[in-house]
Order: sequence, then structure tokens, then C-alpha cells
Amino acid sequence: MLNISHKKLNEKVSIERFKSVQKVNHQRHYKHFNRFLFAFAVVGVVVLFLPWTQTINARGFLTTLTPGQRPQTIQSQIPGRIEEWYVKEGDYVKKGDTILFISEVKSEYFDPDLVERTGQQLKSKSSSVTSYGDKVKSLDNQVAALINERRLKLEQAKNKLLQSKLKAQSDSIDFEAAKTNIKIAERQYERTAMLQSEGLKAVTDVEEKRLKLQETQAKLLSQENKLLAAKNEIINAEVEINSVQASYTDKISKAQSDKFTAMSNQFDSEAQVSKLENDYTNYQMRSALRYIRAPQNGYINKVLTAGIGETFKEGTPLVGIMPADYDMAVETFVDPIDLPLIHLGETVRIQFDGWPAIVFSGWPNASYGTYAGKVVAIETFINPNGKYRILLSPDKEDQAWPEALRVGSGANTIALLEDVPIWYELWRQLNGFPANYYQPQGAQDKPVKK
Repeated sequence: MLNISHKKLNEKVSIERFKSVQKVNHQRHYKHFNRFLFAFAVVGVVVLFLPWTQTINARGFLTTLTPGQRPQTIQSQIPGRIEEWYVKEGDYVKKGDTILFISEVKSEYFDPDLVERTGQQLKSKSSSVTSYGDKVKSLDNQVAALINERRLKLEQAKNKLLQSKLKAQSDSIDFEAAKTNIKIAERQYERTAMLQSEGLKAVTDVEEKRLKLQETQAKLLSQENKLLAAKNEIINAEVEINSVQASYTDKISKAQSDKFTAMSNQFDSEAQVSKLENDYTNYQMRSALRYIRAPQNGYINKVLTAGIGETFKEGTPLVGIMPADYDMAVETFVDPIDLPLIHLGETVRIQFDGWPAIVFSGWPNASYGTYAGKVVAIETFINPNGKYRILLSPDKEDQAWPEALRVGSGANTIALLEDVPIWYELWRQLNGFPANYYQPQGAQDKPVKK
């Protein structure tokens, strides 16, 4: 009955006599239901006070602990043309094994004997440097010899000058003596002539004195001529000194100029030798780069530039390789609001894709199939996905991670925080509050610097 009308039928008509009403309208069903509701409420209140572990759930994937252990591509440092492959996808290669051989595509490196010919040029230039060095030494010796010869020649010329000065001095004394003699001869002649006029001397005596006077005059002229010749010799000696000085200065300057020219050629040859050595080394290394080798032990994943005769530029990925030896880690991402709750050294539970697990987020002890990881790195700059990157390594004190794990597979991470009552967790979730901020023992915010 809907009892829509204000005039209720059950107030005017008794319905208790009907059997259907008698079966429905009794009180024992209400008693059981009330008991159930009361018990459920008691259990619900008790459950609200049970402990609940706060967690930070995130999604990540498997990676390696160090960058050198992660999957990589192999590039060529030079452009080239693929000539021959020595491996196929899935092969295991050791460090240094040849993966493929390429040929040159630049015309300046086409010569197959480029390294040998550059080596021959290097030897020739090295010999040229040696020859110029020997020439410089010879010119040094020549300059030294010219300087020594100039010194001797100057000493000889100076000695000749000194001799000329001494001879001029001697001739000057003889000239003065000749002057004195002529004066004496003139007085004797005059005296004899006077005595002859007085009849005291014979004419022969006068003629004898005249002859002697003439001889003395002749000697005076001769001594004067010798004195002038001696002075001329002094001038000639001084000119010779200047001539020797100028001549040897010119010779020494020319030898030094030849020396500096040889040194310049030597330095130029040394520069060319250095350039050729650089080219020789570069050509050797470039020749070795034609063989693309494995940088480390690993497995060939995928050939990115296939075919024979295909050309490529330097830096083009040719083949992918996965290192054979690596330390597994999990790379996960957390929201910025949860970042202050993550600490280095803290334990995080991990559920790997493909491994069966029963997870109770609030009761980690009741979970099954999860593995422990330690926080080893916390990125300090946000990623393009708006989250911060966390790196987890295996916890050596817990169960070892499965050996069949492969890099790149997915993983769910559960960071365990404080234990709080369930009612508090419900209240926090309803209000959108973050988990309790805390600093666990044994964890650190920043890595310890050693």
C-alpha cells in the first residue's frame, strides 16, 4: 500500500486478519538486521583504528645502475659506405670484436697507400730538417772562423800601423838631424869661403865644403821624402784596418744571413714535419676507424643501418648493443608533492611486471611477490612528464631480484612511509593532504661526499 492519501486505510480497516500481512508483519527480522548493523558498525569502528602504512605508489621500468651498462647505439666517427657485416642480430660480441667494415666516401682518402706515402713524406721532411740543422752548424763554424780571422787580420793591420808610426817617428828624427847637418854644412861653407877670401884657406877647401853642403841638402831631401813615405804608410795602414773591418763585417753578415735563412727553413720544415706527423697519425687512426668494433661485451640488439653499399654520415647510429654485464636497477617517477618524503638509502617495495604478486598497500607484511630496493639517486630537476626521477638498486639484505628480469620491462614501486590509523588515512585522502613528513632513521637527504 502506498498510503498516498491522507486517509490511511489501516486506521479504519483491520488488516491483521490477512495471512500475507501476518507473514510479513512480525518483529524478528528487524532484530537480526539490527544486530547485523550493530556488529558491522562495531567492526567498522575497530577497523578505523587499525594501523595503516602510508605509501607512495609510482610507475617505473627496469634500467641499469650505471650509464655505461645501459643499451646503446654504435656510431661511426667518419662518414662511410658499408662494405661487409661480420655479425647478425642476437650475436654475442666481445670488446674489440669487429662488427662491420666500411670504406671511405671522401675523395681525399681514396688512396689505399695514403698512410705509407704520408710516412715517406714525413721521412723526407725529417731528413730536410736534419740537413738544415747541419747547415746551421756549418754556418756557425764559418761565422766563428771569420770572426777569428778578422781578429787576426786586425791585429796584423794594427801592428803594421804601429810599425809605420815608429818608422815615421824614426824618419822624422833623421829629418831633423838632416836639418841640423845642413845648417852645420852651411856655416862651415860660409866660414871656409870667408877664410879663403882672406887667403887663409885654399879654393879646394871651399869646393870641398860646397860639395859637402850639397850632399847634406840631398840627404835632407831624401829624409823628407822618407818621412812623407812613412806618413803615407801610416795612412795606408789605417785604411787597411778599415778595409779589413768592412770586408770581414760583410763576410760575417752574409754568413749570419745564410744561417738565419737556414734556421728559418729548418723551422718551416719542422712545422711541416709536425703537420705531417699529425696527418700521419690521423690517417692511421682514420684507417683503423674503417673497422667498427664493439665498445664492450654485449649482445647485438638491432641493426639500424642495414645493407651493403649504403652510405651514412658521421654520428649515424649503425647498430644497437646491450651490455652483457650490468647491475639491474629500477627507474621510477614520483610527484613533486611526494618528493620530500623520499630519502637516500630508504627501502622501497617493487612489483615487477610478469611476476605474480598479491599486494596490500597498507599492510606490506601481508603482501607477497614484491622485492626490496634501496634509493640510490634522487633527481633534483623535474622531468618533462612533470615528475621527479628516482633510481632504485637491489637491497642486498633482502631477497634477490629474479634473474630473468630484462632492461626496459615495467615495475610498480611502493615507498613505505609511517604507520597511521586507517581513519586518519581516510581523512587525509578525502582532504587531499600529503602523507606525513618524516625523516626515517638511517636515511639521508643528500649523498655523503667522500
